[in-house]
Amino acid sequence: MPVRYANELDVECFFFVSPLSFLGDKMMERCSSVSGDSFTGPASSSPSPPATGPAPATTPCPTPPPRRARVRYQAMVDVSKWPLFTLLGPQDISSIRQACVFGTSANEAIYITHDDEVYVFGMNCSNCLGTGDSLSTIVPKKLDFLRGKKVVSLSYGSGPHVLLATEDGDLFAWGHNGYSQLGNGTTNQGVSPILVSANLPNKKVKEVVCGSHHSMALMHDGEVFAWGYNNCGQVGSGSTANQPTPRKVSGCLQGKVVTGISCGQTSSMAVVDNGEVYGWGYNGNGQLGVGNNGNQLTPCRLAGLQSLCVLQIASGYAHSLALTDEGLLYAWGANTYGQLGTGNKSNQLNPVQIMAEKESRIVEIAACHSTHTSAAKTQSGQVFMWGQCRGQSIVLPHLTHFSTTDDVFACFATPSVMWRLLSMEHDDFLTVAQSLRKEFDSPETADLKFSIDGKFVHVHKAVLKIRCEHFRSMFQSHWTEDMQEVIEIDQFSYPVYRSFLEYLYTDQVDLPPEDAIGLLDLATSYCENRLKRLCQHIIKRGITVANAFSLLSAAVRYDAEDLEEFCFKFCVNHLTEVTQTAAFWQIDGNMLKEFICRASRCGAFKN
Repeated sequence: MPVRYANELDVECFFFVSPLSFLGDKMMERCSSVSGDSFTGPASSSPSPPATGPAPATTPCPTPPPRRARVRYQAMVDVSKWPLFTLLGPQDISSIRQACVFGTSANEAIYITHDDEVYVFGMNCSNCLGTGDSLSTIVPKKLDFLRGKKVVSLSYGSGPHVLLATEDGDLFAWGHNGYSQLGNGTTNQGVSPILVSANLPNKKVKEVVCGSHHSMALMHDGEVFAWGYNNCGQVGSGSTANQPTPRKVSGCLQGKVVTGISCGQTSSMAVVDNGEVYGWGYNGNGQLGVGNNGNQLTPCRLAGLQSLCVLQIASGYAHSLALTDEGLLYAWGANTYGQLGTGNKSNQLNPVQIMAEKESRIVEIAACHSTHTSAAKTQSGQVFMWGQCRGQSIVLPHLTHFSTTDDVFACFATPSVMWRLLSMEHDDFLTVAQSLRKEFDSPETADLKFSIDGKFVHVHKAVLKIRCEHFRSMFQSHWTEDMQEVIEIDQFSYPVYRSFLEYLYTDQVDLPPEDAIGLLDLATSYCENRLKRLCQHIIKRGITVANAFSLLSAAVRYDAEDLEEFCFKFCVNHLTEVTQTAAFWQIDGNMLKEFICRASRCGAFKN
């Protein structure tokens, strides 16, 4: 299947939210609440502690020509499907760059504007809005303390408490603090943002995640720190004593570089740079995937994923998902609502592969510690959902009409919180008007034709000159082609060159990974660095054991260092299979020698 990949800075985002209790009947009609099992977590400003001890295995844990590409315009984040945001006027809506809806009933929201101003509104349970008081508000209030700080990561607990990391590596927290989940050494409520980084000297925070009442932070150097409620060992300290300040998670993670973290209600997960996955904390439903129901007080490696290289992990209330570098999806843990997607409701103590029959590889997985819902997106853009979906238990992945996994949580999760901070970044690159898109390959208005493999593509000289330095030189420097009505192209294939011309009109690339190699060659020849990066993204998402070495060769040939490193790591992680492919033995001798030497230096041939 071709990959439709937009300009990496044009993020297509959708935001939704469940109704607030104070929005009234109109909102209730628009987004009716869903019946289902309640979630651990307070409904008032003084939440009761999560239950301790094991829970039943089936109950929640204690707490013709190629299709024309769509154009993505530089515009406001679309939050119109979330009833909560109907409280805002058009001017406020247009200012939003990032947003998150959270809370036990999805009745609180935080958003960041294009000017890096931070606003909050909603119920303010446990002072989770950070406004300095306990008052709810339907009018957005500005958090002046966070003004001008670029937000890179945000997460929330069930108290709720909120963690926020900035581009500078600072960490802020506020909200419920009954178990020191704010990390400031006290159990006093955080009525306004607290700088937690003071307890992390010489550390820069990269990512934050929250469980029900515990917190984790991933540092830029790959270390993980945890703090807060620890009744089941979810802090990873080796005991069950609460942790009042950030403490480094060591044990089996000592000396390893962690690349991703996630939290269930009372469990924690981490994936390291070589694809290994570790889990610790509550395990009554098998959510740690270690083959038993025993809690783990320190990180424990998942033996069931030992032969795989995991890229992404996601934690639900009491279940877990893992995505490998080959686009394979594994699930384990609680399955009361079918959230594992196995076709039944039996818990799984070890990871099991799901969606294996899908032709298109998985590229994104989604889960949230406050829901029993799961979602995944394929390389071809299909979005699947399963688990608890508006009161129904969907036991197999169901194909939806959504374009993002975020839509699943907005419309079907209970509560309909956002599973991640959604962002729309500025893009200073020239965008394409809708009218211009319609005129690509239009004989009626074109003043130039390209002939490739006997097929024509109709274009406009002015557009090519504006969009591409190569064509600007061609048509302004008296090249031979400047005088021609038809330009013959013989060094590139028709799909590759047509895709390049369409990119100049749409900012998008619509090619399978194999053809993207040819487009990478073209982008290198024409010095189109932006297009070169897009090609690398497509190739990364399409890498397999069969084509890995060919892609590595192409990356070396076209001086694509980032892609080269990615392909090299993939080949090393799947060395046995890669060395048995035809591409490996057909490669140039010098490159083969260089690969073997480099892999040897990385320890690939050690027992």
